[in-house]
This record gives sequence, structure tokens and C-alpha cells, in this order.
Amino acid sequence: MMMKKNILTRLQTEGNPLIDGKRATFYWMGDSAPHLIDDLHDWDDQPQALAPVPGSDKPLWSTSLTLPGDAYVEYIFFDPQTKQRYMDPFNPRRVSNGFGNYNHYFYMSNGEPTPLAQTRIEVKHGALTRHIAETLFLVDNGLREVHFYHPPVKRPVPLLVVYDGTDYLRRASLATLVDNLIAEKRIRPIAMAFLQNGKSHRSVEYACSDAVITWLDQVILPMAREHLNLLDLKRNLGAYGVLGASFGGLISMYTGLRMPEIFGRVLSQAAIFEYEGRDFAAVDLIRAGQGSQRLKIWMDVGRFDSLLKDNRRLQPLLRKHGYDVTYREFSGGHNYTAWRDDLWRGLEALFPAERKSKP
Repeated sequence: MMMKKNILTRLQTEGNPLIDGKRATFYWMGDSAPHLIDDLHDWDDQPQALAPVPGSDKPLWSTSLTLPGDAYVEYIFFDPQTKQRYMDPFNPRRVSNGFGNYNHYFYMSNGEPTPLAQTRIEVKHGALTRHIAETLFLVDNGLREVHFYHPPVKRPVPLLVVYDGTDYLRRASLATLVDNLIAEKRIRPIAMAFLQNGKSHRSVEYACSDAVITWLDQVILPMAREHLNLLDLKRNLGAYGVLGASFGGLISMYTGLRMPEIFGRVLSQAAIFEYEGRDFAAVDLIRAGQGSQRLKIWMDVGRFDSLLKDNRRLQPLLRKHGYDVTYREFSGGHNYTAWRDDLWRGLEALFPAERKSKP
């Protein structure tokens, strides 16, 4: 009885899960319990059953995970039979999963959201402008939304093209992140083009499509030059960068490989490089050493991500064929919060702050 009372007291004050060292324990109260699905177990592919907690006068169920001290985890309760999701009454913290539902989340004791994602009153903010772009060969109604970020400086700057731009803008707070990094002089000022994906056609476009490359070259870059004060590529070959995650990470890598004279900086987060044992075309270009003399690549991926193995095998392949690549793993899964919290490292590596010349 005392054990149950202590658990309930902690749940009411700390919320689910209860964290003790590297152990996170999830609880459910009721005559029966749903399963737990989470970042570590590839979600509904591996539901985790909860077991009865002994010594309780009312039914209490639990299951535990052992995690690194700096981990960020998303989860939900789930019935494998009905496919129904259940919100956790002991955890008010929730975040959009990008598919019309919400996940619960938590950080372990040594983890925390990056403070760079918080808006600061004292920081000069870049301006966001909305535009409508023609889509050429892309599959939609011929028009697509694009947002441009203008940094709070007047001089010419490099451009960062962001695939899945709406998600990076809203779910990863990328404009705020860049505002703060520029203000702290941790990166040089950059402009950004946030590109809307093709929604139901996203995988068609992002699986190494030259239609996307043509769209960038013929529509997006001319628009960016018209509305942003950008570095002259004739004097600064490969000065621009490209960013994306998952399939967006794949098309980012492909964009750099196909257009290294423009996009010499590639930031790839948790990219997918093969499907059912067959590599995408980007891997063939890597084996051919395409653009290896110009490209500077940052790759990161969560240790709980199902794409971890895929990313691990690409790192030595890139080095073998002469690419300048930095690779990092963090304690998280396949989601925008985890990517947001790690993203500043890649931005610092690819767009380091400008050094003042000596008088």
C-alpha cells in the first residue's frame, strides 16, 4: 500500500515517467493497460506491454526503459488490437507528431531543450517574407509557398535552402535558432529559403529527383537572388548550404552532390539512403566521388532512430571517397525536437562566425 501511495504522490508532482538515475518508469492506472510505443522501439512495430504493480488496492501497471542521462524521448500509449492511441493522464507535455496526432515527451535528468530555440526580446530578429513560386516539373497545381528569411544585416550573405521548410520553421523554430546564433556570433549571418514539400508526393520528389534540382536552379535561386542580398557565387563557389531530415536529408545530400558549385555545405539529419536493400542514387554519386573536392558535409542522427545503421554505414563511405564529413550521434529519435536540439552544432560547423581581420 505504501509503495503505491509513494508512486501516486510522485506521479502527481513529477508526472510520467518517473525518472530514477538512468531508469524511466511509465505507469498506467486501470483494470487493464494499453501498451507503450516509443522512439526506442520503432513505435507500433514493437509495442511494450505493461505489467501489474504488486501491492496495490487499485490496478496499477508499469514498464521501464533504461536511457542515457541526456536523452529526449517521445511516446504514447497504444492498443495493438484496435490501433487506438491513449493520451497519458500523468504527462501534460505533448508535441505534434506531424501526422495529425500528438506524442508525449520527456527529457532525462541531464537533457534539456536548447535555449537557442527561445525567442529573446533583446536579440535582433531576421524578417520572414512569404512568396508563391511556380513549380515547373513538380507534381502539384503549379504553385507552391516559399518563405525567405532575411538576417538582420545589410551585407551579402550565404543562403541555406531548407527542405520540409514549413516543419523546420514551425516545429524546429529554425528562424529563432538562427537569430540567436547570429546574435551570439556563433555563426555568420545567413539567409534561408524554407521550401514547402510536395505533401503526398514528398517521397517522389525527395528520393533523388532531378525535377527538384531543376526547380531549385530555375525558380528558387532566381527568386532568392531577387528578394535576398546573397553572396556572389562567381566569387564564392559553393558558399550556399542545404538542410533536410529523413527523406529531406537524402535530397539535401543529393542536391549537394548534383550542385556542389552552388551548395557546397550539406546538413543532413537522419537521412534515409536505402530502401529494402537498394541504395538511392545519392549513394552511387558518393561512390563516384561526385563533388568531393568542394563539399563539406555535416551528418547527425539519433541513437534511437531506425535509420541509425543506414547513417553509420555512409560515414566511412563518404570518407573513403574523399568527402569532408563530420558525423554525430545524439540521444534521441526521429523527430523535429531532437533535430532542433542538435541542429546548432551543424550550423556552427558549416557557417562558422566570420573572423575579424587584423588592422
